Amino acid sequence: MSHSPTHHIRQVDVAIIGAGTAGQNAFAQVSQVTDNLVIINDGYWTTTCATVGCMPSKLLIAAAERAYHACHSQQFGINTPCSTDTKAHSIIDGQQVMRRVRAERDRFTHFITEKIAGWDNAQKISGRATINADGYIVVGNQIINATHIIVATGSTPYIPDGWTDALGATMLTSDTVFELPDIPHSLAVIGAGAIGLELAQAFSRLGSQVTLLNHAHRIAGISDSHVNKKAIACLTQALNMQLGVEITEVSQQDGQAVIHYQDADNVSHCWQGDYVLVATGRRNHLAEIGIENLGVVLDKHNRPQQLNEVTGQIADKNVYIIGDANAHLPLLHVASNEGFHAGQCVKDTIINDKQTQTVPQPTLPAMAVVFSEPQIANVGLSLTQIEEAGHRYVVGEVSFDNQGRSRVMGVNCGLLRIYASMDKHHHGKILGASMVAPDAEYIAHILATAMSNDLTINDLLNSPFYHPTILEGLRTALRATQAQLEQSQHKQH
Repeated sequence: MSHSPTHHIRQVDVAIIGAGTAGQNAFAQVSQVTDNLVIINDGYWTTTCATVGCMPSKLLIAAAERAYHACHSQQFGINTPCSTDTKAHSIIDGQQVMRRVRAERDRFTHFITEKIAGWDNAQKISGRATINADGYIVVGNQIINATHIIVATGSTPYIPDGWTDALGATMLTSDTVFELPDIPHSLAVIGAGAIGLELAQAFSRLGSQVTLLNHAHRIAGISDSHVNKKAIACLTQALNMQLGVEITEVSQQDGQAVIHYQDADNVSHCWQGDYVLVATGRRNHLAEIGIENLGVVLDKHNRPQQLNEVTGQIADKNVYIIGDANAHLPLLHVASNEGFHAGQCVKDTIINDKQTQTVPQPTLPAMAVVFSEPQIANVGLSLTQIEEAGHRYVVGEVSFDNQGRSRVMGVNCGLLRIYASMDKHHHGKILGASMVAPDAEYIAHILATAMSNDLTINDLLNSPFYHPTILEGLRTALRATQAQLEQSQHKQH
């Protein structure tokens, strides 16, 4: 709808829509060069990570790890009351667990709200923004014309049609689960992505009777079939996972949730329990805010086309879509970087008083970590991406089942696979890696740093590996990869 001529139009240099991680970083950059800007936010003025994402989930996982190892240390000769009592609730104060999760969560968010409280109130607008047919931003009764627009509207949990009404108060999402007053007696988790897997394992370790249901026979987005198979084997030792299932109906009965589903053999099953945690992914809302009125074209997955994956700029427009809103890589560190680079780009344009070409920035390797136990991590390109790009490659691997320090610690379940280039001009360069492993977060960081610095497999092997550490498993995988590279060279000659 076009604006009414009677409305006053506020002219600003920059409008940022969304005050999460990406939006805040963009604001910090742009506010260095202009006071004529606004940041518009619908909902809480904190971040997804601090409020309902990474931080509260890791607080829950930390409690779950303490509980699990307290009850599962018999192999070390340590017996506790719960090690012979399957009811872990006998030693777990679920209310205290959830109180600490919320208290520490609120501590993290307090620092953010304190920072935002220091911003000029005239620059902050609370409300839902839409883009009208004239390309102006409409918030409540305000109309804003911005020279530069940065869209950082984030994402929200995706709920299948009809589930909210069918499940009612028994339905949870990652946005609401941390408000539970106590650890539930029974819980079904729908979706085995990072969020679903982490929370399913955590609640199971805290005494819930958890059933994890997933449509695909795959967990945590692992594309390497060998790593996926190993990850399932490691995690199903203490977590009930039903994979390759089709949910046919969800409902409520006598105050409990009911799920009807069919397994891979088309056998029907029925689950009934206290809550259903829906972790079927997150969705952006670009299509709902009128983004097309800025000349932005979305694909069938609501992802903007002509997107600069570093700055979020759309083609050569003064429009930037950053963070989870662009659905490129919905990870906090990516959102943070995109917010910084988008802000820098706009800042440079304002300083130069003209449209500048985006200066290409070095592209860092993609990295994602799932904080299950063992952890799951992917770095760089997946095997599918490597093959689609036409790279010639070798794979080296290591099992952690008998790796020295892993066995010492009693965490010896895992598999690491490294993909290295056989191409003439990139011989020995790391293309990517996938793993389920103890200390995977550190192994992934080392590999990502090596890729960022253009190191070869041999360069990494010339680095120190202290004994005895779990990281010696990385050296074993590197040696196996190097052996494959040498073997491939011999075959060529």
